[in-house]
Amino acid sequence: MFLAVSIVCDDYFLPSLEIISECLGLSQDVAGATFMAAGSSAPELVTAFLGAFVTKGDIGVSTILGSAIYNLLGISAACGLFSSVVSRLSCWPLFRDCLAYTISAAAVLAMISDNRIYWYESASLLLIYGCYVLVLCFDIKINQYLMKKFSPCCTCFTKAVEENAEQQPLVGWREESGPLIRQQSRTDSGIFQDELDYSQLSTSLHGLDEISGDHPNVFTMPEADMKRILWVLSLPIITLLYLTIPDCRRQFWRNWFMVTFLISAAWISAITYVLVWMVTIAGETLGIPESVMGLTLLAAGTSVPDTVASVLVARKGNGDMAMSNIVGSNVFDMLCLGIPWFIKSAFINTSGPIEVNSNGLTYTAISLICSVVFIFLAVHLNGWKIDKRLGTICLVLYLVFTVLSILYELGIIGNNPTRVCGN
Repeated sequence: MFLAVSIVCDDYFLPSLEIISECLGLSQDVAGATFMAAGSSAPELVTAFLGAFVTKGDIGVSTILGSAIYNLLGISAACGLFSSVVSRLSCWPLFRDCLAYTISAAAVLAMISDNRIYWYESASLLLIYGCYVLVLCFDIKINQYLMKKFSPCCTCFTKAVEENAEQQPLVGWREESGPLIRQQSRTDSGIFQDELDYSQLSTSLHGLDEISGDHPNVFTMPEADMKRILWVLSLPIITLLYLTIPDCRRQFWRNWFMVTFLISAAWISAITYVLVWMVTIAGETLGIPESVMGLTLLAAGTSVPDTVASVLVARKGNGDMAMSNIVGSNVFDMLCLGIPWFIKSAFINTSGPIEVNSNGLTYTAISLICSVVFIFLAVHLNGWKIDKRLGTICLVLYLVFTVLSILYELGIIGNNPTRVCGN
């Protein structure tokens, strides 16, 4: 299942995202915070709808809030430790996404503090996300204004932008001749833009000649021995995905990129469902308590698409996109709670509010806010770059938060008695 998610993201999801960003003129961070976050967070949206309409429990709230710390610290650790490329980060995108996530998390926590959700409260979540998207639409102008306003007193703003502009030339799927324009460095999509464009990079990874005008077929066997073994083992998955998803990297399916994006997001949801199901059975077999499993295995399982997608783009040197996907997917997760709550409270169950359980709310609020502050400070102290050191720091912070959360859930620390089924 991990391999299947990796193939979907690498061969279909991210290439479709590249074309969408190229058509809309999105920068790396905006693309990561919107389309990439929405596609990789599709499992959380499905879980939220299941919790609101099928199980009628708190599965959506617990899954989304429980995996928030893993998304921030765990995925950041994976991007730093598994990437051999040091990625530079910009100050504004990370600050923007962290602020939006803090506001949305505070709104959700304020709503569920009285164990009741009213229609106007869920509508306010949709309004917050709408304001977030509106800020993204004027992201370039806001960024330029902040550069002029704060660059004299904060050198990291200008230094990060200058380094970002040097590393991110105006190159998309094909090389373009002509001078590079400094002012347009953030309006370009440039998701896969190191020294090679995406088609050249994919061709070189498959060990093929770069003269070919169209993208090589997915059934072309790699030359390296280990890649060949992995390719043979994943051949059933490759065949199934090839038959169900149009490959927008090929010229024939180029204009079908939105279909590729939607179908690959659906496949990501289905694969994640099976993955979480397997993780749940493994946890029950090993005798792991449900509260502990929810904070560790299930939190990591539901965030597999975010992890794979962020690590893949971080390994290509696109740090802004990786971090925007990490934080932006959490902002989208809060919207995932707002949509089913609003539909249920405004159109289906109009007689009264939705009942939710908010046990452990105080500790959850402190953990979410602290994790956002810690990740921002860690990036700042690390010189605004993703590397092994940042990955190690995030991993240590994640382990500390996880241990404290497990001790709290088990009733060892704090005033939270352990809950047993039937009591």
